[in-house]
Amino acid sequence: MSEPSPPPRGWSRHLYLAAGWILTAIGVVGVILPLMPGTIFLIGAAWCFSRSSPRFEAWLLAHPTLGPQVVRWRRTGTIARRVKYIACGSMALSFVLVTQTSAPPIALWTTAICLLGSAWYVASRPEPKDGE
Repeated sequence: MSEPSPPPRGWSRHLYLAAGWILTAIGVVGVILPLMPGTIFLIGAAWCFSRSSPRFEAWLLAHPTLGPQVVRWRRTGTIARRVKYIACGSMALSFVLVTQTSAPPIALWTTAICLLGSAWYVASRPEPKDGE
């Protein structure tokens, strides 16, 4: 097994750190708002922190509200069925809202392709076994 790559240095480390905090903020909003999935943003934040700040990564993983879903994702790569329904439903609702704007057709097609790919990925993840 190869050694993990060292964290980036200089400006890229700062970009990862900034992205981690932005994703954490969006994830917190997702925890508060029932129709917005927050876990995916927190998973992204943990990844960014793993590249920039082990201290903030440890803080996020140990957080009693924000951490458990991220830890479970890292350990098992599973998504609960209820969460899959919420995520895919939110994506469908988002697309309906986008169609109500005056977005050009290329934006609608791009949005549809991105959301379908994201929904496929979420739906294809395994579900946790009992006790996970």
